[in-house]
Amino acid sequence: MMVHNVKILGFGDNVVDQYEHIKTMYPGGNCVNLCAYAMMFGVEKSAYMGYFGDDENAEYVISILEKLGVEMIKCKQLHGENGWAKVTLVDGDRTFLGCNEGGIRGETPYILDRFDLEYIKQFDLVHSGNYCFTESELSKIKEAHIPISFDFSDDSTDEYYERIAPLVDYAFMSCSDISKEETYEKLKKVSALGPKFVCASRGDEGCIAFDGNEFYVQGIKPVTNMVDTMAAGDSLLTAFLVSYVSKEKEGHGGPQAIRESLDLAAG
Repeated sequence: MMVHNVKILGFGDNVVDQYEHIKTMYPGGNCVNLCAYAMMFGVEKSAYMGYFGDDENAEYVISILEKLGVEMIKCKQLHGENGWAKVTLVDGDRTFLGCNEGGIRGETPYILDRFDLEYIKQFDLVHSGNYCFTESELSKIKEAHIPISFDFSDDSTDEYYERIAPLVDYAFMSCSDISKEETYEKLKKVSALGPKFVCASRGDEGCIAFDGNEFYVQGIKPVTNMVDTMAAGDSLLTAFLVSYVSKEKEGHGGPQAIRESLDLAAG
């Protein structure tokens, strides 16, 4: 049942997370996780656009997205290995052991043409990230006046931020490895590059966000039995984006909408 009048598109990565200690794999990737969570939050439409390989791993991810009702009409399957990452848990915290750099997707960037852009224009927001191999195409999306959300990674360099942040409307990052004071400075620095909203997740300390004028500090809701932190950041950014974009479409954007959306995302 639709709860939020939002159409959201994930453009970029899909992988299978292979948990070594239990010999089990799960669909994953920042964009695929966003698409899956968006469906759970009750959006009008959730779609994924990207390349799959043609192996069993690819078929597994495709089958799960089909079951969830995620649209994939702009996806393609290429001959080669699908992306995978080997994972284990250390005290409930997911730890990556290695990956194949996106498989065939990492070797073949998705180049947007005029028909892709016409398709994208139906969405309220396009989300991508540091491991999506989509950097060269972001300017096309921005020029088409489609809002962009982007998830930077721990290893995003200053040069990378300077190149990508000016193309982005919503910027997300993890700052659990630096102090609060350093987090505030980083948010201001990234915000000055162009995004209208910047959010830093800080693990069990919650998150801090900045809209260019005001900082927002959001704690986390208590968890009595933490099993696995995989995709916690993806759920936070998805919940925030779905809630905030919905409010903005209704004419209720701004500071209060940010606070309410961050509170929802923390739950």
